[in-house]
Amino acid sequence: MLIIGSHVSFGGEQLLGSAKEAVSYGANTFMFYTGAPQNTKRTNIREDLLLEAKNYMAQNGIDLSHVICHAPYIINLANNSDLEKWQFSIQFLKNELSRCDALGISYLVLHPGSAVGLPKDVALQNIVDALNLVLSSQFKCQILLETMAGKGTECGSNLEEMAFLTEKLPLVGVCLDTCHLNDSGVDMQYFSEYLEEFDQKIGIHRIHCVHINDSKNGLSSHKDRHANIGFGTIGFDNLLNVIYNEKLKDVPKILETPYVGKSFDDKEKLYPPYRVEIDMIRKKKRDENFLETIQNIYNK
Repeated sequence: MLIIGSHVSFGGEQLLGSAKEAVSYGANTFMFYTGAPQNTKRTNIREDLLLEAKNYMAQNGIDLSHVICHAPYIINLANNSDLEKWQFSIQFLKNELSRCDALGISYLVLHPGSAVGLPKDVALQNIVDALNLVLSSQFKCQILLETMAGKGTECGSNLEEMAFLTEKLPLVGVCLDTCHLNDSGVDMQYFSEYLEEFDQKIGIHRIHCVHINDSKNGLSSHKDRHANIGFGTIGFDNLLNVIYNEKLKDVPKILETPYVGKSFDDKEKLYPPYRVEIDMIRKKKRDENFLETIQNIYNK
């Protein structure tokens, strides 16, 4: 069974609202942040809403074990030049894992971090040291390190760096991102070959989530700008080959594609594309009237 969903919001109704949004897109999983990814403001988890959410998901074919949480962007474990900020990142990550445990979430996706002036080998070891401190608290939720595009001084943008991290951190898993892979230099026409190399160096069993995004930029651009499915440089067929790869059939696929308006560059009235993108993926056929179809859905 295809496990497909998208990023959704976590607002006043918390996980219940997230699940309702996912169902409106025809999804059977979803990914969310427990609060704004750019700040530390968080609301308490409400048990009544959580119970409603679990019942709602059970009624609508969403397995809670497939639901993904994403850690905030402000966490940077790679740079410890400012020890207080590094320790803050460690504690905030612990807080997020505690919230995931309270919600019953199995996986938390984390950007490994950026070196920001430190040698890359030092930064990678900082990530290991930080996560060992985090994991000493024995959370139920598993951290998934996301493959990165290599923008700036990002860590985790090639197999060698990811292999180093996963070898040192046997309790963490991996989240692949198709846009990041393309922008880091992985030709997605040869995804099966990449997956074979990944299996040799890390192990496919470590992959528990795949972010499905097209890319606005070319191979090895190191830009990290997502495009809508089938309307970027990766292309629809290449993305389908990732989504329907038999070796990843039990892994949740999550869309993080941009909202769209009257054009792909419209910044005014924007609509979520996920209902149409999920439908295209299920039918294995690109909607040539993509923008018009989305507008018709939300302007009824």
